[in-house]
Amino acid sequence: MTTEEKEPPLLSVRDVTKRYGSFTALDGVTLDIRAGTTVSLVGESGSGKSTLARVIVGLEAVDGGSVHHRGAPVRGRGARLAFRRGVGMVFQDPYESIDPRFTLHEVVAEPLRAHGMYGPGGKRRVGELLESVGMGSVDPEAYPHTLSGGQRQRVCIARALATGPDLLVCDEPTSALDVSVQAQILNLLLTLQRERGLAYLFITHDLDVVRRISDDVHVLYRGTVVEHGPAAQVIGEPRHPYTQKLLGAVLSDSPRTRRIGTVPGPSDADNTGW
Repeated sequence: MTTEEKEPPLLSVRDVTKRYGSFTALDGVTLDIRAGTTVSLVGESGSGKSTLARVIVGLEAVDGGSVHHRGAPVRGRGARLAFRRGVGMVFQDPYESIDPRFTLHEVVAEPLRAHGMYGPGGKRRVGELLESVGMGSVDPEAYPHTLSGGQRQRVCIARALATGPDLLVCDEPTSALDVSVQAQILNLLLTLQRERGLAYLFITHDLDVVRRISDDVHVLYRGTVVEHGPAAQVIGEPRHPYTQKLLGAVLSDSPRTRRIGTVPGPSDADNTGW
């Protein structure tokens, strides 16, 4: 057994359930993320991807199961605060996730102030963060309305990095951007991962993105993980009928067949190992 295998995962989600009234958004979800790796969570809209992201970063309480960071349960106020410093989140829409009344400096400084980390070197730290995402030449006292969508998302990434996290939860961070800008943001995220040893939970419905960036993939259907494994295996040789349907929709040139339609549920995975 290697040293990496002996060490606990950076993040472990165990049998997490989340309900909203009678609706079950997450039903027994389990996954692991190891340091420096990218785990992608894929599925259609409404499958529970964003709910899981919010649970992981502490924006939603679980109804069952648990979240562990480096082997320790994220339980109690002290543990939750420490974990929040160690995880950043990049949201889908950079137009909605930045307060338009804040300057760029204030946007990036917000988590530093919230965690008592701004201090005398705060201004320099914000400048370094903006530089790290390719925004060093932009006036930090400018307001978000002066930026393009791609520039705004870079500022959001700088904000997510502010407290020095070891994990970023990226909730469809490129889906609201033009195709050419999407590639730039993905390249930036890959560069930051190499430079900082970051782990990513990358939530997306874009399987082309999954192929490019993922080490492992979890396929979510109606709040349940129906297939998971190395990206090359899941994308190259999908076993579950739902994963096969997802891939078929992506690969088809026909708008009619690109619609997923009715797909087998998790209990219909005969001979798939799930």
